[in-house]
Amino acid sequence: MIDFSVVIPVYNGAKSIEKLIENIEKELVNNEIQIILVNDGSKDNSAQVCKELSRIKKNIKFINLRKNFGEFNAVICGLSFVEGKYGVIIDDDFQNPPSEILKLYNKAEAESLDVVYSCYDSKKHHWFRNFGSKAINYLTTYLLKKPKDLYLSSFKIIHRDIISEIVKSKSPHPYIDGLIFQVTNNIGKQKVVHKSRDQGESNYSVKKLISLSLSIIFGYSLLPLRLTFLAGFLSIIFALIYMLLYAFSIIPEWGSPIVIFMCGVLLCSVALVGEYIGNTFLILSGKPPYIIESIHQSEKITD
Repeated sequence: MIDFSVVIPVYNGAKSIEKLIENIEKELVNNEIQIILVNDGSKDNSAQVCKELSRIKKNIKFINLRKNFGEFNAVICGLSFVEGKYGVIIDDDFQNPPSEILKLYNKAEAESLDVVYSCYDSKKHHWFRNFGSKAINYLTTYLLKKPKDLYLSSFKIIHRDIISEIVKSKSPHPYIDGLIFQVTNNIGKQKVVHKSRDQGESNYSVKKLISLSLSIIFGYSLLPLRLTFLAGFLSIIFALIYMLLYAFSIIPEWGSPIVIFMCGVLLCSVALVGEYIGNTFLILSGKPPYIIESIHQSEKITD
C-alpha cells in the first residue's frame, strides 16, 4: 500500500520541480509514495517539464489545468487523485525541505491524527506574507474556532479519510483549512525546518490576501450575518433611547446623524447578505473549482 501521496501545486516552477522530486525520492526512498503534480496555468514551460517527468517516472501523476484557478483549487484537484494512506501538501519553492515530510508522517502515525500541520521556530517568508499569515491566523481563530496556538501552514499531512470528505466540496473558491475544520478536530502540529525561498519571488499579494479573507469570512462562517443582526438590533435600541430622551427634552434633535447612521447599517447589511447570496449562486450555477485539460502518467495519457 502507498504510504502517502505528495501533492505539489505547480506555478512557474519549471526550474525547481525536477530538483524537488529528486529530493523527495531521495529522502523517502524507504517509503512507498505517489507524487501528484498539478500545473495551475503556469506561464513558463512547467507543463512540459512535468509531462516529461510523469513519462519517465511511474509513481508520478501529472494533471494539467486549463488555466490558472488558484493554489487552493489546484490542491483540491490534486487531493482528488490521492491513493496513499495520507496526502502531503508541499509547495515547489523548497521552503519546506522534503526531508521534513517524514516528521509529519511519523507524528500522524504515532498519535493517530487526522491532520498534522507544520510549525516553525523561524519563518523565512517575505515580511508581507508573514503579516498576511498572522492576519489570516487571527481571522480563522475566531471564525473556524481554530486553536490559537495552531498555525495553518500550507505544508501539512492529511489522512485519506479526511481527504475523501473535503474533495466533495463544490465551492468555486475552496479553502482547504476551512474544509478540514468542518470535518475533524483531531489535529496536531509538528515543528519543522523552514528555509528561504530557493529561487524566484512569492506570488503572495494584497489581492490574494483580500480574496482569501473574503473566502474565509463568507464561505466558512455565519458570524458576519450574526454580527450584522447585532448591529441592526443595537441600532434600533439606540434609536429608541434617542427618541425617548428627545421626547423629554433631555437631548437636542439629532435627526440627520441618526438617519445617516441607520442608512449606513442598512447598506452594509445588504452588501453582506449579497456576498452570501453571490457565493451560493456560484455554487448552484455549477462553476467548477478547476477544469482539467489532461492527465499524464507514464506512457498513458488521458484527455
